[in-house]
Amino acid sequence: MIYSTQIQLKLIGTYCQSQPLPGCGRWSLRLMASYLERDSAPVGASLSKSTIHRILQNHNLKPHRSRYFLHISDPDFFPKMEHLVDLYLHPPKNLYCFDESPGIQVLQRLVSDMRTEATKIRLEEFEYIKHGTIDLFACLEVSTGKVFSECRCNHNTATLVDFLQKHLLSVPNNEPIHYVLDNLNTHCSYDICKMVAQYSNTACPPETELDNMESRRKWLSGNNKRIVFHFTPFHGSWLNMVEIWFGIMGGKCLNESFATPEDMYNAINSFTDIWNTLMAHSFNWQYTGEELHEKTVRRFIQNLATDEFLKTELRVLTKQLQLMKNMINRYQNCVSEECWSELRKVFQVRIDSLMLKIGAEPGERRKAKAQVALEELTGILFESKINEIAA
Repeated sequence: MIYSTQIQLKLIGTYCQSQPLPGCGRWSLRLMASYLERDSAPVGASLSKSTIHRILQNHNLKPHRSRYFLHISDPDFFPKMEHLVDLYLHPPKNLYCFDESPGIQVLQRLVSDMRTEATKIRLEEFEYIKHGTIDLFACLEVSTGKVFSECRCNHNTATLVDFLQKHLLSVPNNEPIHYVLDNLNTHCSYDICKMVAQYSNTACPPETELDNMESRRKWLSGNNKRIVFHFTPFHGSWLNMVEIWFGIMGGKCLNESFATPEDMYNAINSFTDIWNTLMAHSFNWQYTGEELHEKTVRRFIQNLATDEFLKTELRVLTKQLQLMKNMINRYQNCVSEECWSELRKVFQVRIDSLMLKIGAEPGERRKAKAQVALEELTGILFESKINEIAA
């Protein structure tokens, strides 16, 4: 039986935009078919499981599937991204990408793996014993792909300082060293500043001058010393090339059974030795962020278009408002006129809801910051050249 376009659209709207339980859950084909058999009013017909599947397939919809996603919220994301991309495309000598993988669980399977006789698929025992966690530190040399790594029992500041000191002893003496790393608080502590000053043979500013993370990050990023830190954008660790190696190592090494943390240490160290001896290669970084500007604006529009945006944490929403303002100021030409016009229209509809959400914030400092961000974006959307786009 062929169902009308109206029935198909109603099915798609119900399946993709409603939930089977109050405020939670997702429809399955079987559950939707059972629901429509009992009450077909929302769609206008009682559809079978196979019919529902066929209609969704014809429209290339798979709303039951999901994957993790991280919104871009750093107001200065794009300048930071451009700096890292340029660094990878024109790498200085002695460029290293550093990160840690904390809390790796040491799991021992109760029974060793088996293989089925028919398909030879490996069967892994579901039940396991936990033997604690380990933290893995790694520095990837961009020019060769070789990795300097160590397993530790924690990732506090003292441990990080010790690891970086060992790495610095393994690289050419007195040559400039560049590190790419994320914004974890231990990465920009005052102890790290003192270590960088020591190995750069320069004076470290007094702690009163470096009394917050922003000032310490700025000093660590300064290129007037031997060791220079290049920080990824907030929530932008995917721009750190060492994450590629972590993914390879995890797939090759960490899915096994380990009876003790020492067994996992040995496995990771053995893999790293084999990697550096046989497998290491420079990664051909080609990502330039093309089309990401427009995609970022469209995701913000999508978030504002429904009442779901009210669930967004105010501190994140504030950063997104600041991000939009900065993009209009610096990257207006990287986004289509149609997209900016759509943002202006959606923003005009939602501005009252934004003001109510900010007004309901109990924290005065957070509320004040959000109000300023809203006023600045409102001004630039409705008073600047963006008006010419929307006109």
